[in-house]
Amino acid sequence: MRGDTILVEEHHRRAAAELLPTLLDKIAESGGRHTVSVAGESGSGKSETATAVAECLEAKGIKCVILQQDDYFVHPPKTNDKTRRQDISWVGPQEVKLALMDEHLAAFLASAGSVEKPLVIYEEDRVTSEQMEFGDARVAISEGTYTSLLENTGTRIFIARNHLETRDHREKRKRDKSELDPFVDEVLKIEHGIISEHRARADIVIESDYSVSIPD
Repeated sequence: MRGDTILVEEHHRRAAAELLPTLLDKIAESGGRHTVSVAGESGSGKSETATAVAECLEAKGIKCVILQQDDYFVHPPKTNDKTRRQDISWVGPQEVKLALMDEHLAAFLASAGSVEKPLVIYEEDRVTSEQMEFGDARVAISEGTYTSLLENTGTRIFIARNHLETRDHREKRKRDKSELDPFVDEVLKIEHGIISEHRARADIVIESDYSVSIPD
């Protein structure tokens, strides 16, 4: 999403480095292109962790592309907020074009050279499109709240930080004060009820202290 702020910090890089050996094994097992998702609640550090993981992989000579769920919302951000306020039942996976995101991951796995994907322009509250070139990338990383639900994912990473633990991070990234109003807190509670169940889908879990665990 154009206009997004990504603040990669030491704890993101530390977690990425810790999970790297497991991820490298999974990439090697795939034998070709591989897909990774980074999911978790709002403000848990998904974008930063995805960027840190990409940095670690590229340091090993494995090129990556990153698909942001924020670009795949049905409505651009400000319109989506208005839609939620009119009907809070809109909050959930239905807000996102997950099927389209899955199509683009499938195209990547099928060795496509590029896809035409949505691109959100935050300040203009509109969605345009862009051509994403895959080139010789071997890994595509999808990041976003609901990316654990994507079918065309080889490795699922889940960040186990809840909406109460992520408030400081959300304040750092906020674009306007409305993002931290009481209504947004209600949205985050709803999202928590949905997303917390996605931990069970994970191949790799980043705990709330950014330590890494591998589910049995």
